[in-house]
Amino acid sequence: MADSVICCLGALALELAPGTRAGREALPADTAGQLAALVAQDLAKVAPGAASLDLGLVAALFDPVELLRPGYPLHGELERLVARAPGASGGRVIGFGADAEGLPGPLRPNPDYAGGPLRLLPFLLRGPAEELAPVAERLEQALLDTGMAAADTALAAQDGFAAQVEHARLMTLDDLAAMTALQYEHAGLAPLWPLLETALFTPEREVWLDAPPEPLLRLAGGEARMALLDIDAWSEGGFAPTGLDAAALGRSYEHFQRRQRQLAAVLEAHAIPVTYDHCPAGKDPREILRA
Repeated sequence: MADSVICCLGALALELAPGTRAGREALPADTAGQLAALVAQDLAKVAPGAASLDLGLVAALFDPVELLRPGYPLHGELERLVARAPGASGGRVIGFGADAEGLPGPLRPNPDYAGGPLRLLPFLLRGPAEELAPVAERLEQALLDTGMAAADTALAAQDGFAAQVEHARLMTLDDLAAMTALQYEHAGLAPLWPLLETALFTPEREVWLDAPPEPLLRLAGGEARMALLDIDAWSEGGFAPTGLDAAALGRSYEHFQRRQRQLAAVLEAHAIPVTYDHCPAGKDPREILRA
């Protein structure tokens, strides 16, 4: 990608009716192009300059964890395909759908994450920096508050995916990250968000989750390291509640281990690898994770 060409990353978010699932996970190529054209119209209403930029959209349903990964590999593949598409750049609208063999591997949703209530269709705008920058700024300012998709866009998505869509809205990837942070807070995962945020936006930084009784985690170099504590190390390291009898202490330790597995699963869903460092009693686990 040339230095003067940049991208603005976003998604069409479909909030499905509770307890329902989409009837299909991807649209055929011709329908994908029609939906992409509707999304392009919606974006141009918010930021008129968007009409002169290339728009690429993957007409398939993804979970937020598939978009919010370090380096944004899904959008990266979409950008590569838009850059290679035939035709003169500037105002192209390209929808990527499934052929007889389905979507290309890098654009194929992972079935392990299917069925969630919020389904996302990744899109991007691509063009010269001097044209795209003001459009991106406008979208960042406006989409979160005024990004509801037009009725025809929502209806096309509902019909195409055979889904009961309650809300359809356009958002930037920053908007999606903010929404996910709020959802994780409601799910009791707020202590983990600083690690995810660092991995997404400032991966060169090091950050810790060091807030007992939460598991001890260090993120550096794109990898998370978790302190693996036996019950003695857990007890002496300030992670265990005080004043418990042996039975209650054992149950509390099992809860701690479940919490470790929960946090590791969330990180790995966001494509952040987790390794475990055994930290025996009598050793400072922080020093072990720094080594």
